[in-house]
Amino acid sequence: MRPDFPSWAAATIFLLGHLMALGEAGTGGTLQLHIINFNFETVQVTWDASELSGTNLTFFYKFTGNEPYTQCSSYILHHGRAAGCLLDAQGDKILHFSIWNGTYPLLNNSLWISSFLKPSSPKDLSFRWHQEAVTVTCPDLPYRGLLYEIQHKSTFDSEWQSKEEETCNVTLERLDAEKCYFLRARVKTTESSYGSHAYPSDWSEVAHLQEAELRDSCQEKTLLPKFILVSGMVVFLTVFLIFLFLWKLRRVKKLLMPSVPDPKFTFPGLFEAHQGNFQEWIKDTQNVSRVDNLADGEQECILEDILMVQWPKAEAETPTTTMTDPLCLQRGQKEAVGDPSQPPHQPSQGEEVVSFGGFTFVMSDNSYVKL
Repeated sequence: MRPDFPSWAAATIFLLGHLMALGEAGTGGTLQLHIINFNFETVQVTWDASELSGTNLTFFYKFTGNEPYTQCSSYILHHGRAAGCLLDAQGDKILHFSIWNGTYPLLNNSLWISSFLKPSSPKDLSFRWHQEAVTVTCPDLPYRGLLYEIQHKSTFDSEWQSKEEETCNVTLERLDAEKCYFLRARVKTTESSYGSHAYPSDWSEVAHLQEAELRDSCQEKTLLPKFILVSGMVVFLTVFLIFLFLWKLRRVKKLLMPSVPDPKFTFPGLFEAHQGNFQEWIKDTQNVSRVDNLADGEQECILEDILMVQWPKAEAETPTTTMTDPLCLQRGQKEAVGDPSQPPHQPSQGEEVVSFGGFTFVMSDNSYVKL
């Protein structure tokens, strides 16, 4: 690093050199320069010669004012033409250089190479975990005016979080040991020491830290089982509450507005045969009674004509009953003969038992015959 040198003086030298280059560019036009000082080890000077097609430029340089100019020995080629030069740096010195196009100069300039410093990336990072913080350390670079920046983020963060210190000893606080963190580091230059044209270093390799241990990757921990469990419970509870709300809403609706039964199912034939005329429907259905199925598949005996005969005291006639079903006829005979295992029917008071042709009838006081 060069001795403390005012930044305004470096800017003045840079502007004077740029004006000198413009004045001496000649017919070749202005060259766009790009200079990088890699950690005071190598200086890279590149230019854009697109306006000078078909020509090869020559680069001469020196680091002290008393030495003669030396031609570049390591050119950077672009499409077969010289587009830059790599130089071995000799500490923080002033670089004097000249670019020629054939036999006439295109640009002459003198610049501090520290104004274009790009530090090397931090190496040998170490991590020390304590409670809810981690301390990142690495060897400091051998020059001053630098800031060491550490960035970190967890698998649940979308952006990096940064912290800077003047030495490579940075402590990151409020970390969760169960989470997996990505960590990286770089070195930045301060504008007060190196000006506004300096560059930060490249980022170091990303380290993966979890539970105070370095891991190869955080991909396996991107979705923790605990997180999946909590998410599943939230989804389940949400769906359950929706169904519960719909069920309650249905019950409230049914309570406030009870459903009216459809008369089509309560009164069969009312709409199909009578077009909703209830008086016509009741005329056809008032004498219809429901027929229940008898046990053991027996058919109900229907008496087509039941003749109730009123017997005068002086005259008696045999009652006539018509049964069309043979099964019913057998049953009638069995009922008439009676079950020998059961005791004979005892007539009640005011009744008399009358037998005609093997049939037994019960006659009451009002002379009606009952089967």
